[in-house]
Amino acid sequence: MSAAAGSVSSIYIAAPEGDTGKSTVALGVLQTLCASTARVGVFRPIARSDSDTDYILELLLEHTTVDLGYEDCIGVTYDDVHDDPDAALSDIVGKYHAVADRCDAVVIVGSDYTEIANPSELSYNARIAANLDAPVLLVLRGARRTPAEVAQLAGVCANELAGQHAHLGAVVVNRCDPDALDDIAKALGDRTEPVWTLPEVPALVAPTMAELQAAIDGDLYSGDPDLLQREALRIMVGGMTAERILERITDGIVVIAPADRSDVILALVSANAAEGFPTLAGIIMNGGLLPHPMIAQLVAALKPSLPILTTDLGTFDTASAADRTRGRMALGAQRKIDTALALMERHVDSRALLDRLRLPRPSVTTPQMFEYQLIDRARTQQRHIVLPEGEDDRVLRAAGRVLQRGIAKLTILGDEAAVRQRASELGVDLSDAQILDPRTSEHADRFAEEYARLRAHKGMTVDRAREIMRDISYFGTMMVHLGLADGMVSGAAHTTAHTIRPALEIIKTEPGVSTVSSIFLMCLADRVLAYGDCAVVPDPTDDQLADIAISSAATAARFGIDPRIAMLSYSTGESGSGADVDKVRTATAFVRERRPDLLVEGPIQYDAAIEPTVASAKLPGSDVAGRATVFIFPDLNTGNNTYKAVQRSAGAIAVGPVLQGLNKPVNDLSRGALIQDIVNTIAITAIQAQEEDA
Repeated sequence: MSAAAGSVSSIYIAAPEGDTGKSTVALGVLQTLCASTARVGVFRPIARSDSDTDYILELLLEHTTVDLGYEDCIGVTYDDVHDDPDAALSDIVGKYHAVADRCDAVVIVGSDYTEIANPSELSYNARIAANLDAPVLLVLRGARRTPAEVAQLAGVCANELAGQHAHLGAVVVNRCDPDALDDIAKALGDRTEPVWTLPEVPALVAPTMAELQAAIDGDLYSGDPDLLQREALRIMVGGMTAERILERITDGIVVIAPADRSDVILALVSANAAEGFPTLAGIIMNGGLLPHPMIAQLVAALKPSLPILTTDLGTFDTASAADRTRGRMALGAQRKIDTALALMERHVDSRALLDRLRLPRPSVTTPQMFEYQLIDRARTQQRHIVLPEGEDDRVLRAAGRVLQRGIAKLTILGDEAAVRQRASELGVDLSDAQILDPRTSEHADRFAEEYARLRAHKGMTVDRAREIMRDISYFGTMMVHLGLADGMVSGAAHTTAHTIRPALEIIKTEPGVSTVSSIFLMCLADRVLAYGDCAVVPDPTDDQLADIAISSAATAARFGIDPRIAMLSYSTGESGSGADVDKVRTATAFVRERRPDLLVEGPIQYDAAIEPTVASAKLPGSDVAGRATVFIFPDLNTGNNTYKAVQRSAGAIAVGPVLQGLNKPVNDLSRGALIQDIVNTIAITAIQAQEEDA
């Protein structure tokens, strides 16, 4: 592949037909580029119309690293192309370059083959690609084709592209029969450009319950609205007796039945809640009927979380509308997004793809680059992480992402039946996770005996230890201590003290460190900084402050940050005095004494630590001032408020708190943690565990 005009690298994703899963490929390519270069944008040469929102563009814009508006990234409409193809092409080129001028790389997503498409559409996409000097990533559909037919189609498309002077850079055959991946790759083996094959994944094309609700103009009769985002993997008309229907239900199925089939409605609601039965995606009660008041009262008493929809449509029209509804890879379809990214990571060689592009070497680290590096490092040597809070939906959703993307092996604590039932309702696959209940686990006696031994000096007995080991934090920590897990992540639903106390009692601090502290990895637009301590030690002494600085430098280095330590105060250098400044001055001296290899400056004000022009005036000649990467705050009040101020006011992504100073990795979550925060913390914990084993 050759680079696009100027210093911008672009790639044009095109297909010869609809339903190729081009958006899956586009999302994966976009993530790969965002992980490798700083300013990545997206461009849609041809939009569906001026009035209808392009959901693919909306989705991709959410994942770019350049502040581009929706209108900036649209070329022309189909009507414009049909009215005057040459004028439309000229407009496309002009609008593309306006986007490219603000980017290092651009993902260009070709047209979608709407109902007004024609056989020359690929040819026109090829003309656009040639005029934008962007190599083409050709996406073909493997479903319902033999390997020979796929190879023939690839040849025809390659000739079409060559005829318009477009360069074919690589081929992705998507939506293949999983058993035919190797055969299709072999059939295209004589091609000179890279070829990758991706299997058909039903969840990517399955509609959600919300999409079905819109298609049938339905209302939510009962159930958890959050579960409307679950994919409906199968649709079945419940025209049989209740027992025959139960024989045929599978995970993720939607059953259509009129509300006056009380036996069917009650059987399905009961089966969905019963252990050992598949969990449904939902029930659609058609025909405009509602259940009899007594049945309605009974259903309400069962409190089903299962979404039950009503519609005025008859059975045939309901089934037809449901069958026609195809799931969209759109903004908010998180399971589809996670599935698509995992699919691309598993089957497309990202390094080979990047090698085909001449990308500018990044001089900055963006939040997306840092997050990708975390996940990529965690995947290289999978570690086993325990998640004690199996009753929290955020933890279950995060666990699903971690397993799907191969970030870590997981044990989740909680009642196994309840955890798996809720995960299934959420559409989360936890089949690869171990689930343990501290109340009934075979490890309970062993853990109690070990805890009693460790705390014997405090008068701990085995009987009392058995009670303590029923606590999820103590149980999870003991798993880490005894090597049944490599690390623990908790705190989404519990306090920091609840997470840290067991670690201090059981795992203890690492040699040479007397203070357990924390840092936040602050992902700014162009770099990643470390802030410590913002979560654990309220008012550190000078000795503790030195400990925090040394630990923070080590943690920062572990995550690719070259440590230059700023010991923060309200005064810089020798200009101030007082107990608070003297504490920082003494702590700085302790750091220099204990670790002369570290670059450290203090006391120093924040502006002098981060801004070169201020540093040159206040502290000229310093190796740290103006270039600090590790910021040590004098107390928790200052640190906690500062990280939150930067997070909210500067739009930084705060990853953490990352606990440091323990013998083995245990990390605490904020109780307001988002799903991605939990995923990132699991990745961080896995990386810490890798370092422990090194």
